[in-house]
Amino acid sequence: MKKKKISKKQGASENLRLMIILIIVLAVCGGIVTRLFFIQILKGGFYAALAQDQQQIFQDLIPQRGDIFMQDKFSAQEDSEMEAGTELSADGRNNYITVATSRVYQMLYFVPKEISDDKREDVIKNISRILEKPEDEIMAKAAVKDDPYEPVAHKISDDQAAQIKNLNIKGVYLSPETWRFYPAGNLLSQALGFVGFSDGGPAGAYGVEGFYNKELEGKSGLLEAARDAVGRWIFSGDYNMEPAQNGESLILTIDQNIQFMAEKELKSVIEKWQAESGTVIVMDPPTGKILAMASMPDYDPNNYSQATSSSVYLNPAVQGVYEPGSVFKPITMAAAINEGKITPDTTYTDTGILKIGGYTVENAAEKSYGVCTMTKVLEKSINTGAVFAQRSIGPDVFTSYVEKFGFGKKTGVDLEGEVLGSINNLKKGSPEINFATISFGQGISVTPIELVSALGALANQGKLMKPYIVDRIISADGNETTIQPVVREQVVSPETANKVTSMLVSTVKNGYDKIKIKNYNIAGKTGTAQIANSDARGYSEDFIHTFIGYAPAFDPKFIILLKIDKPKGTRFASDSLAPPFSNLAQYILNYYEIPPEQ
Repeated sequence: MKKKKISKKQGASENLRLMIILIIVLAVCGGIVTRLFFIQILKGGFYAALAQDQQQIFQDLIPQRGDIFMQDKFSAQEDSEMEAGTELSADGRNNYITVATSRVYQMLYFVPKEISDDKREDVIKNISRILEKPEDEIMAKAAVKDDPYEPVAHKISDDQAAQIKNLNIKGVYLSPETWRFYPAGNLLSQALGFVGFSDGGPAGAYGVEGFYNKELEGKSGLLEAARDAVGRWIFSGDYNMEPAQNGESLILTIDQNIQFMAEKELKSVIEKWQAESGTVIVMDPPTGKILAMASMPDYDPNNYSQATSSSVYLNPAVQGVYEPGSVFKPITMAAAINEGKITPDTTYTDTGILKIGGYTVENAAEKSYGVCTMTKVLEKSINTGAVFAQRSIGPDVFTSYVEKFGFGKKTGVDLEGEVLGSINNLKKGSPEINFATISFGQGISVTPIELVSALGALANQGKLMKPYIVDRIISADGNETTIQPVVREQVVSPETANKVTSMLVSTVKNGYDKIKIKNYNIAGKTGTAQIANSDARGYSEDFIHTFIGYAPAFDPKFIILLKIDKPKGTRFASDSLAPPFSNLAQYILNYYEIPPEQ
């Protein structure tokens, strides 16, 4: 058989083809190896996690936020009978009334791509009617046909939810969601605060909700479990679960009945004198427990976003400063008496005018009183008499007492955003006129909580207490922590406190004829302070009225601060605030069943 001869040219061509094939194979193999290296080594963690995500469920477990309760006068009796783990309920069992809790509402949402064209117009009309919202607003939610999820309305009522369910239209759905609910509405709103939203989700803001947010919100848990091909949890498979820890609940020191009456009296006096705003605080002097706290205007925390201004969220009792006026005079008297420089019977001659470094200090209504005791100085609220007492101890000692009484410092009250007043005008080397005017409450700024705490020290044998609004913290498993009273400082001696109290009892008896409380000793003092101009030196023609009083005077169960801003038609706090103070004090005396003293 004759062999076929292969030319050199053909051999070279064959070798070239083999070489090309080998290069291609090597390139493909290299690409595969490189890809495997990239996937398994460089991106191995990513793809492992991706596969794990497709095969497993990772789900945050949301804790339930703790509730907040008020109490009434019977709660103290039942505290000792209440065992750990006793359930607190919204119906008032055990005399605890829910003021903040979590509630499940229904949310309406559309899946627009599922709503057929022939149903779209009916959906818009019906939903608009049920929700009482404009059709244009509903149409905008249903307009994007490719949109897989479009929230329409939150917190819809049970009746609205039932009507929507009866429509039975594909693409219109309801879903449960949990929101904070405040059963009492506006009551205690600024002290409570509310639950809003931040980048991390729901969070307490302002008041108790903000201050105790960490305790109330609890701790999230995590569920890790296998899932099937359609994403369902495989119940028979292994899983890891870290349970959520529900938030702690709070029992406030607030008494619901005193709170209600305090708000009623505050609202009434604001309306009567067309005041711009007002604040009331009721505190237990021996402990510092806040029994009531309110300011107006207020808001409904269930609908906080509807407030006309975010400034209404602020709590003026702890976040507003002002010049207190003559209600500060008992502080000046206490300092001078404690230093042994004056007594309640010390006299001086009042001419009605006092010249200090080019300035003139005058009494209210330009009155002069002649020879006066220090007790009469408080009874008639004589400015020059307060300056006399301040001068008896000098600027440095006077400043030290102002600081001891807590002015220019935060009280430490457990409410979000407390600010401090200013005593900057008492700096060493300041003009003498600064010390003189501060002796009767002008040229110093305070918060209402600073002021009621300071006067509370005189009601409490000279002990300055830390005010607080949470009485007990109850964990999810029933363990409880009781907040204990804290003595901040023994400011003056018990003897001094009793002497000033006697002077304030005389002030009420001889100075305020509109306080009509029989058979009890009431200690009290008013303050009528001009409002400083915000953009210029000096004072405006507007006033702030304050009244602080406590009873029974020598064994006080409560101290009340009432304050209104810019009242119209009345000049003095003794006229505007004595009646509501009298009403509120009489109510508390009756409510606590305190026996008459006389």
